[in-house]
Parts: sequence; C-alpha cells; structure tokens
Amino acid sequence: MNPEITSITQEQIRSLLSYAVLAPSSHNTQPWRFEITDGAVSVFADRTRALAANDPDDRELTISCGCALMNLRVAAAHEGIGVAVDTTPDSGDDDLLAVVSFFKEDSASADESGLFESIEGRRTYRKRFASKDVPTAVLDSLGATAAEEGSWLEVIDSEEDRQKVAELVSEGDSVQWSNPSWRRELAAWMHPRRRGDGLTVPGIVAPIAQVVVRTFDMGNGVGAKDKQLADESPVLAVLGTSGDNVADWLAAGQALEKVLLSAHAQGLQASYLNQPIQVASLRPKLQNLLGQQGFPQILLRLGFPEDDIDAAPRRRLDEVLE
Repeated sequence: MNPEITSITQEQIRSLLSYAVLAPSSHNTQPWRFEITDGAVSVFADRTRALAANDPDDRELTISCGCALMNLRVAAAHEGIGVAVDTTPDSGDDDLLAVVSFFKEDSASADESGLFESIEGRRTYRKRFASKDVPTAVLDSLGATAAEEGSWLEVIDSEEDRQKVAELVSEGDSVQWSNPSWRRELAAWMHPRRRGDGLTVPGIVAPIAQVVVRTFDMGNGVGAKDKQLADESPVLAVLGTSGDNVADWLAAGQALEKVLLSAHAQGLQASYLNQPIQVASLRPKLQNLLGQQGFPQILLRLGFPEDDIDAAPRRRLDEVLE
C-alpha cells in the first residue's frame, strides 16, 4: 500500500468535500454527513433525511451517498491525490458507509481526474432532449464505465421493450400518487431555492403547490407526461447490480455518478424514471425485460440537452460536516 499523505490539510479535505456534495440525490435530500478525522473522511448516511414512503429501505439514500463518494474520488484525483476507500468499516454504526484515506499522487486515477470538470456541469435534466441519436460507441463506453465500479448498464434497445418500460413508468406514477403518505412526503420536500435542498419551487407559489400535491391524486396526468418522456428519450438504460444489499447500493451509486460524469463529458445529460424500481411490485417486471442477471437500481433517460439549466440548490458544507 502506498504511504498515507501526512501533509493533506483539513482545508484541502474541505475543498474536496465541496465537490462531493454536488452529487445527485432523491428529491435533492442530500442525505449525507462527513467527518474528518486524522486526515481521513468518514462518509455517513443521514437518515434524518430519509424518504420513508418513496424509499422505505434507504436504497436510494445509500445510492445517493455512493454518488457523493464518487465525486470525492474524482476531486481527489484531479488534485493528484490517490484514495483508498473502505466500504466495510467495522464500527458498529450502520450509518457509517465508507472511510476514505488519501495517498501520494502516484496512486491517483487519471481516468477519474478527467471527469472533474463534469462535476459542476452535470444536471438532472427533466426536460425533453434534442432529437439526436446517441452514438453506440458512447453507450458502449458508458457500459464499460459502470462495469469498472462493479455494476452493469443495459440499454433498452427494442421499441417493444421501450414501450413496456414506458408503461411501467406510468403505472408506477399511478401507484405512488394514489398513496397519501407518498404525496405528503413529496410536498414536504418542495422548497424555495433559498432553503438549499429539496425540489425547487418559486417561493411565492410553494405553499399552494404543496397543498395541491398533498391533496390531489395527479397520477394519471403525471403518468401520461412521464410516459411521453420515456417514449421520446433517445436512450433508456437500466443500471443494476448482481446483489441487492447496502454494499451493492453503495457500489451502484459510485457507478451511477461515474456514468453521469462520463456522459456529461461527451455532451449528454440524464434524468431518472425510477418509478418501476421504487414500486416493489413493478421491479420484477422491469427485471424480466432485461438481459442481465441481478437487480435494477436506477432507470435512466439519456440524451443531448436542448438548453442549459441551473444547478439544483445545495446546503452549505458546514451543514453536512461533523
């Protein structure tokens, strides 16, 4: 093992973490905490920000933390700093997901360093993509990127299967919106941008929007819109893992963010249509459409964006540091 860097400072680590927190997360909950100890970083799940209705097993919460972990790795590589990641820390604390140690520059990853500029440019692009095909070579490279992190990425190729996936997305919307607890949870995370987290809603209309979402089952309308988004997306792809435990979810998060950053580096953006995975009864139906063994974790839509959009708001670093 390479010797640990003893000169890395707390300010340097804070700088790396300022990029870690730009990772995507469900409802933009940013469900992570970090602790700097003896030149290392401990990554914790912040379960006070869990989504009990949308994500009852904290699967997506853990994936989100994996995304933040990948950003930390990429930022360190950009600074010429290698990392060693222990994802099985023996602490007795279920919230502790990983411990990151830093090493001399000869162990830094050149491939990950090249993704650094995409950390600030990546967006969750929920709008319609440009009518432009994504080259097969690009999709193959994204599949290889996922494999580097112990996951797989399968593109839904056939029009028949794409239609089936789109129907599952619409069905998932109907199931979720019919659940009052799910609607209340969604409404609770609809915030003005100044809050620094959640799903951004203009401050003047936020109270009205929250009441509407809590009160009305809009599953049919949302489902129709999401079905159209799926139908029209240049690429639908599923990221998955061989297993379905905490370690697999953390690996899926690192793979997801590496895929997203790699996609951005090639001009793409992405967003999520995870309803068929979030609704437990639909997940096996999605799995049956795939050629991979294992468990679907994320359903992505990918394409070339038609315009630029603002980054989602973020909390201050001090709010997520112990």
